[in-house]
Amino acid sequence: MQSLQVDSVQRWMEDLRHMTEVECMCVLQAKPIGVEEDAQQGELIVASAVGGGDHVARNNLQTLLRRALVVSTELGKMFQRLEKGRWQRVHSTAVRANCHVRSLVHEYGAARNTPPEMQKYEKSLLEKCMELTNITERCLHTDDEFFLKSMREAIHEILTDVSDSFSNMIDMALANEIQVLIKQIESSDSVYTIGSAISNLLSLTQDGPQLCSIIAKEGAVVALFKICRQDCFSDLYAHALRTVASICCVEEGISQLDKVDGILCLADILTDDNSAEAARAEAAAVVAQITSPHHTSTQHLASFLESMHDIVTALIKLCETASCGEVFLLASAALANITFFDSMACEILLQLNAIHILLQACKDRQRVDTPYSKDQVVTILANLSVLEQCASEVLQEKGIERLLLLLGEKPSSSSPSEGAACERVQQKAAVTLARLSRDPDVAQTAIQLKAVPRLIELCRSPAERNNSDSVLVACLAALRRLAAGCPDSIEAADHQQLIKPRLVDSFLLCSNMEESFV
Repeated sequence: MQSLQVDSVQRWMEDLRHMTEVECMCVLQAKPIGVEEDAQQGELIVASAVGGGDHVARNNLQTLLRRALVVSTELGKMFQRLEKGRWQRVHSTAVRANCHVRSLVHEYGAARNTPPEMQKYEKSLLEKCMELTNITERCLHTDDEFFLKSMREAIHEILTDVSDSFSNMIDMALANEIQVLIKQIESSDSVYTIGSAISNLLSLTQDGPQLCSIIAKEGAVVALFKICRQDCFSDLYAHALRTVASICCVEEGISQLDKVDGILCLADILTDDNSAEAARAEAAAVVAQITSPHHTSTQHLASFLESMHDIVTALIKLCETASCGEVFLLASAALANITFFDSMACEILLQLNAIHILLQACKDRQRVDTPYSKDQVVTILANLSVLEQCASEVLQEKGIERLLLLLGEKPSSSSPSEGAACERVQQKAAVTLARLSRDPDVAQTAIQLKAVPRLIELCRSPAERNNSDSVLVACLAALRRLAAGCPDSIEAADHQQLIKPRLVDSFLLCSNMEESFV
């Protein structure tokens, strides 16, 4: 909140500095301004850049990122205009990029002591920018196509060098800023100072995986887990773990977590009844992140297996006691991911009465209030349904009724992500029903509850399944499983089109049922 409490005029003046017409700046630089005036003007610029002490230190990273985006945009425009041979625009863009780079280097040097290795990049980059400006100017004064063609190749090469050098310089500058934040976390005893540094790191993680990789390489995960292992900073656990979860979207973050036995720390927080619910929820978020099927590396899962029983037990307990939908979503997402990579987790969940807990949660709108939460629940049920003993428990808890309700899941808004979540819910509900229907009692119960008409409706009506092919395939599979056990439950016409042909033929028939007005 403190970073938002900024005088509006001051904020406007800061933003204005990034919107200056750099062509005007170039003209001013060519004027014979006196040395003293020039020095005073420079002091004024630096003062405005470094004034405000802590406030500017907090904004230094965001300023650097904004400047970097401006330069990257100008360089991108140059590549496009160079390909089209628009030489006047190529030159004007080169001038703008040159000015922006010089301004960035100057301001950053005024606000921070630039490391020696970064100074080398700065010097080389400034020379290349000047060379780019000069060479593009030469192209304005000739119509010689052969000359321009050779210049285009030379400019393209220089421009590529400038882009690479600029990217490297920005990465080093960001790493330098991140090191400052990490030192604050490691060396300070102030909860406020550490919390502020963690907030800045968390903000940076939202700018994409490249920044997360830099943050991980600079040791942020190590520093954050040190905080999570000290009782005096228990109020910061949730904040620190949320940042860890964001960093662990990249392999470097997970690797760092594994090296500092982060999984043991997560297990300790999750199993500690004295831990705040917020801290346990964020620990669940980290577990969900590191067990995501999207990660290619699985080395860290070896150490995870050692603590899996404790973690699974704590997560299902968190699902049962969650005070709100967000906490339930994080805990259930972690469980859903865990059930994908180890069947032992499914056996543990059955022993812990997970089916009862999850199906009861579905009746509680305070906990399961969105398609995203339902997606996690039905994912867990789908993975549990592989086990034979699951069927009897689902029947006992009236789980077939719940699955049929999930088959009717529809989005409450036009949000594409919500629509996609509803499709996943329908698909996994159909998959679960198909797997459970190996048990004759489940198949008979499903037929009595009119599962067959609903599945047929989903197959024949693209609108009911939001035109999803994955839902169609799952519904056809469930329908065929029910028909195998109870052939009389399906009418002849439906049997002829949906059961008798090969699955791919029925799929093609149903996927082409949408009415055409052409």
